[in-house]
Amino acid sequence: MNIRLSDHFTCRRLLRFTLPSIVMMIFTSIYGVVDGFFVSNFVGKTPFAAINLIMPFLMAFGALGFMIGTGGSALVAKTLGEGKRERANGLFSMLIVVTLAMGALVAAAGMPLLRPAAGALGAQGAMLEDCVRYGGILLPATGAFMLQNVFQSFFITAERPRLGLMVTVAAGVTNMALDALFIMGFGWGLEGAAAATAISQLVGGGIPLVYFLSPNQSLLRLSRPAWDLRALGKVCTNGSSELMTNLSLSLVNMLYNFQLIRLAGEDGVAAYGVIMYVNFIFLGVFIGYSIGSAPVISYHFGADNRAELRGLYRRSLGIIAAMSAAMTALAEVLAMPLARIFVGYDEALLAMTRHGFMLYSLSFLFAGGGIFGSAFFTALNNGAVSALISFLRALVFQVAAVLILPRIMGLDGVWLAVPAAEALALAVAAACFSAKRRKYGY
Repeated sequence: MNIRLSDHFTCRRLLRFTLPSIVMMIFTSIYGVVDGFFVSNFVGKTPFAAINLIMPFLMAFGALGFMIGTGGSALVAKTLGEGKRERANGLFSMLIVVTLAMGALVAAAGMPLLRPAAGALGAQGAMLEDCVRYGGILLPATGAFMLQNVFQSFFITAERPRLGLMVTVAAGVTNMALDALFIMGFGWGLEGAAAATAISQLVGGGIPLVYFLSPNQSLLRLSRPAWDLRALGKVCTNGSSELMTNLSLSLVNMLYNFQLIRLAGEDGVAAYGVIMYVNFIFLGVFIGYSIGSAPVISYHFGADNRAELRGLYRRSLGIIAAMSAAMTALAEVLAMPLARIFVGYDEALLAMTRHGFMLYSLSFLFAGGGIFGSAFFTALNNGAVSALISFLRALVFQVAAVLILPRIMGLDGVWLAVPAAEALALAVAAACFSAKRRKYGY
């Protein structure tokens, strides 16, 4: 039996509804890791470092998809809660057309910037050429990547989170299979890894497009777009926190790589790459829960059901706290096995990666609160508070920490910068929860 947005949500029902989103984000992170595994073990350390150096630049272009997905799904879910289904479908259709147009524009704009960006990040010689080759194959698929991010949110709003999970699994299996075929079978090296990822993004963005264009039993279907610039501006404002988070993540990762090249050379960048791959998997639990619960919060906000909103808020905080403790403990235990998967062939690099991850994983104690805090206010269509939390969490605190702590603690300061930033962000989220509780009645 399908769980509907209008239902009453106990802890058990909330976890059942958000579980597909959590699994989807974990699986998305895992199949993103596959490129790194194959390149590190079968192509070489320098190409592996090149992927990690250029990837933040590439992900910055796809961040617009997260903005449209989160901001748009909050508005559409609120509109559904108000009983305006036709209007909701028109807004949904407008946002998909806008995403396709933006995808084409950013891909065209990004191509001539690849080489200058890689050079500015510190790439030289073979690493520079690897960055350009990898990015040159991935950028044309940016539109599909953006659509994939948008549809992840809208599948939940359409009350089809399991279908969203199936699409993510299909894209992930495509990436994994093609990585093995292109790199190990055909010997295409770095170009094979890029091609596998690009094709998987076409699968992840294309299948949902066909589904929503066809007659279906969900709450949403692509129809005649309802062109409304004010609504589009509201979506962009409301989703600005997610845009800020992803842009900031890209910028901060570039800064981390710059610091690591200075302090530890190519090995530092490779170690940070491994930590980031594993980090995405663990953060996927928090992000998946936040994405999965946001349309429910938006719906009951639109329906002015304050009692349900209050229950969702309190249960979510308890769930996030339990997840935070579990993720931190699991990360500490798995630090060595996970590092060995990627860099077991190099003992010095393995030791650096394990030590760095043991320190970095303390961030999971605090990250869930900041992530959920930003998503919660996005769901309430309060883009300003959401953006404030994200801006401080993803950019201000992290930039300050990665610039200051290495001066005091050396390389350990780089690994501890994120835990420090996440702890400060959690404090900000808690203050925002307290300040707005009477306004929204949660």
